[in-house]
Amino acid sequence: MTLIVGITGGIGSGKSMVCRVFQMLGVPVFEADTVAKNLYESNSEIKAGLIRLFGSNIYLPEGQLNRKKLASIIFTNDIHLQKVNELVHPVVRIAFENWLKMHENAPYVIHEAAILFESGFYKMMNFTILVSAPENERIARVVARDGVSEQMVRERMQKQWSEEKKQQLASKILINDNKNLIIPEIIQIDKNLKEHGKIW
Repeated sequence: MTLIVGITGGIGSGKSMVCRVFQMLGVPVFEADTVAKNLYESNSEIKAGLIRLFGSNIYLPEGQLNRKKLASIIFTNDIHLQKVNELVHPVVRIAFENWLKMHENAPYVIHEAAILFESGFYKMMNFTILVSAPENERIARVVARDGVSEQMVRERMQKQWSEEKKQQLASKILINDNKNLIIPEIIQIDKNLKEHGKIW
């Protein structure tokens, strides 16, 4: 049976970098957030739902999602955020289940999601890894990466669970603070999973 390992972390924690290391080790990685972004434009059910919620101008004339407009709505209104999640999460779950069938011979697969715990997706996982980093470092990374203000990053952080709450549900915590050597830890996790079917 293929084990499912969930990877999550707050914005700017470096979870995507961790997933790239797992990919280099030959592990299949399902990027839930990337899949969701694609579904916004390719799934007719989601498109109809977003237009119903926010009007037809939530999509640009060429048919692409107006991501800036959607972000400005859901990051300032918890009810709208919840409604979008309720629309998207079931479709992402089906996409993951179909993807999983294609990798059923792998010893384990990775499911990467920013809100793995908040969405309840973690309940499908055999193990979960939380990638953690100091808040000031995470803010600096996102400001540099996305060209946004520190205030905008803090607002996005407030929409996610606290590190303490996530740590309570995580099977393993990886500290990505540019001080601890994280790659040897990932290699050890990979070895443990492939040889013993356990994360430690």
